[in-house]
Amino acid sequence: MAAFTCSADDLHTLLGNSTNAAAAADFICQRFDAISNKFVDTAYAIDNTYLLFSAYLVFAMQLGFAMLCAGSVRAKNTMNIMLTNVLDAAAGGIFFYIFGFAFAFGGPSNGFIGKHFFGLAKFPSPSFDYGYFLYQWAFAIAAAGITSGSIAERTQFVAYLIYSAFLTGLVYPIVAHWFWSANGWGSPARAENLLFGSGVIDFAGSGVVHLVGAVAGFWGAFIEGPRIGRFDHEGKPVPMRGHSGTLVVLGTFLLWFGWYGFNPGSFLNILKTYGESGNYYGQWSAIGRTAVTTTLAGCSAALTTLFGKRLQTGHWTVTDVCNGLLGGFAAITAGCAFVDPWAAILCGFVAAWVLIGCNILAEKLKYDDPLEAAQLHGGCGIWGIIFTALFAKKQYVNEIYPGLPDRPYGLIMGGGGKLLAAHVMQILSIIAWVSVTMGILFFVLHKLNLLRTTSEEELAGLDLTSHGGLAYEYHEEVQKHAFGAANPNPTAV
Repeated sequence: MAAFTCSADDLHTLLGNSTNAAAAADFICQRFDAISNKFVDTAYAIDNTYLLFSAYLVFAMQLGFAMLCAGSVRAKNTMNIMLTNVLDAAAGGIFFYIFGFAFAFGGPSNGFIGKHFFGLAKFPSPSFDYGYFLYQWAFAIAAAGITSGSIAERTQFVAYLIYSAFLTGLVYPIVAHWFWSANGWGSPARAENLLFGSGVIDFAGSGVVHLVGAVAGFWGAFIEGPRIGRFDHEGKPVPMRGHSGTLVVLGTFLLWFGWYGFNPGSFLNILKTYGESGNYYGQWSAIGRTAVTTTLAGCSAALTTLFGKRLQTGHWTVTDVCNGLLGGFAAITAGCAFVDPWAAILCGFVAAWVLIGCNILAEKLKYDDPLEAAQLHGGCGIWGIIFTALFAKKQYVNEIYPGLPDRPYGLIMGGGGKLLAAHVMQILSIIAWVSVTMGILFFVLHKLNLLRTTSEEELAGLDLTSHGGLAYEYHEEVQKHAFGAANPNPTAV
């Protein structure tokens, strides 16, 4: 927000030629400048407070991931998956501080990688304050959390530490630089040479966050292979349900809550007008619209999954509905700020069927992902990227990215196919980059026998073999009450 200026010379003329006119003009301008600077300070404070609050919401999603992961695995692996979620945040914080933020946003730089702000040197700056680092760190560890779900229940703990540091310190930041930095080759904020004249509109990260985490998780799970017992000797899938639907639902609601920082928070500031000042419509309205589109996409996906799985299995399954809901959120994340609410409902509807289809395909290919993370964040993330290229509205695109009146927008909305071409490039580049980097990393860990646990450890449970005990302590008295009614004479079994 620019400060207002006051010219004592101009004001002196208006006050006349009295002996005190010059002094009065100087005094008035001094007071005016002081008030103007207070407005500037207030604007910075409001925007930074909004960004910090959004960062706190996104960080709260880590608790959602932890609860969702814990409920989706068997009880004997609860401690393991909870600890990996804690370490995603802890290791990610250190490595994103040292390297990651600089690689992602360290401009001015080239189109591939950033090169300033290592260890937050020269921070804060006119470009970034500390709140921006915190917000972007919360995004980085979200990508790592997606990957941990794909390789749950059979991965050595040291592998978690290595991949989490590598993903948050190098792999994810470079993708973020490509599409979110002002210097990135695919960024819509570039000053010139926009990709296909538009750049990639991935507002909150269907590609940058969700697809990155999904592709990394896919390669980890693929190289490890399925869990013992997931497929029988004929190759047919054997259900291995998580131990707590309660934790799954709790985690889902926490993620839903956090998504209001993930998507609306990606505006980064709130005190911005569209057009003339003094209007009721501004960036605060776009933020509200984004929260609405996020909500509707999730709701639509949840209901579609409810009835879709009912037709498929004959059951109303809460865990499937929770995953469908999250799939709708992952899909709308790219275009949440650029579409109308009716389009968000369509986005969620299609996302639900994408997830169902991806899960069917995964079982046919004998691919095992305990949390359906690769299918959910990968399949629905890709759909969200394509959806944005089809339904992005011209008005919203020009409001958020002003200065280029002829910028391409959604194909179905009359904006031509250039945005779609840019988004196809994004999908292909992310898959290629993450496959090369994370695929090689997981393959090397596999060859060094640092990736998968032994069959004995897997069958006994990682809590017992790696973490010193089970998450839940069962007492003999509790066991008697739990099993005595069904079998009054246990020794007779």
